Amino acid sequence: MRRRSFLALPFAAAMTAATAEVRYPEVRAGTSLSFPRDHGAHPEFRTEWWYITGWLEDGHGHAFGVQITFFRSRPGVQESGASRFAPRQLLFAHAALAEPAHARLRHDQRAARTGFGLVEASERTTDVHVDDWSLVLEGDRYRARVVTPGFAFDFTFDATQPLLLQGTAGISRKGPHPGEASFYYSRPQLQTGGFVTIDGVPHAVHGTAWLDHEWSSRYVAPEAAGWDWIGIYFADGGVVMAFRMRRRDGGIYWAGGSIRTARGRQRSLAPDEVAFEPLRIWRSPRTGVDYPVAMRVRAGDIELTLEPLMDDQELDARATVGAIYWEGAVRADAGGRALGHGYLELTGYAQPLKL
Repeated sequence: MRRRSFLALPFAAAMTAATAEVRYPEVRAGTSLSFPRDHGAHPEFRTEWWYITGWLEDGHGHAFGVQITFFRSRPGVQESGASRFAPRQLLFAHAALAEPAHARLRHDQRAARTGFGLVEASERTTDVHVDDWSLVLEGDRYRARVVTPGFAFDFTFDATQPLLLQGTAGISRKGPHPGEASFYYSRPQLQTGGFVTIDGVPHAVHGTAWLDHEWSSRYVAPEAAGWDWIGIYFADGGVVMAFRMRRRDGGIYWAGGSIRTARGRQRSLAPDEVAFEPLRIWRSPRTGVDYPVAMRVRAGDIELTLEPLMDDQELDARATVGAIYWEGAVRADAGGRALGHGYLELTGYAQPLKL
């Protein structure tokens, strides 16, 4: 979808004629990001997301995978209309909790048009909410709240490192053509604390998380089916992000990523420096989709073996963004030596994605 799969609106067919007249801006080389403004929403672009994934533990050493995502979409419908109910901007929100102790993934989703103070995404900084789900940035701390019938999140995420601008100064190519790109930055190694409430019982948790903020009007090329993505944070403070865009015919359309070492040295990865090798396939008992949930990933001179916290971390988001994808917490090791944790995202395996 991640960075990412929110992708195809269920009512896309009804909007085709309306969006044909809308001109969305492109990501242009040489554009400089400016903060705190670019922490906020960019409503002129077609698609945007704020994506948090984290590996957390409670006081008993029980691990949890958590995902909180807010997606913004400009559908291009009734933009010239005067009605306050016109769907000029849409917000979608996903939340997921992986509980390996019970081999269960809990997830929920929301969708609404912006307006009336109930559903908003600020253009000044990160301040996005869909009813009682929210993500707010204050200084170098994010605060997230999510309430669902079966679980709830109340987290703080504290920045411990500078922003990681992806690609070239925050412009991340997604294909060989210049317009196939996104504005993209990350905040890895977020120190995380708070509470996970499960069936009314609160659990104090702590751990590490990763935030991506990305916006674009042309994220997935027509030739691409979807992407594989990793965001891994190492115990020594280093981080790696890598992705590949998969072609519909089974080949690789594009790839990229970045590395920041424990000493703070950073570099971007060229397409030929990134490779994903599936090690194990898991088939969803609900959808019948096959996902390569265990991977060997080469990112520059780093080679990682990824194993999931649990196999079943499939998200069925057809009710909101029209997509099915796998988004899961993983362990990262090299040569049998544990290095850290992170998330693996697999999109376009059920059907090609459309943003």
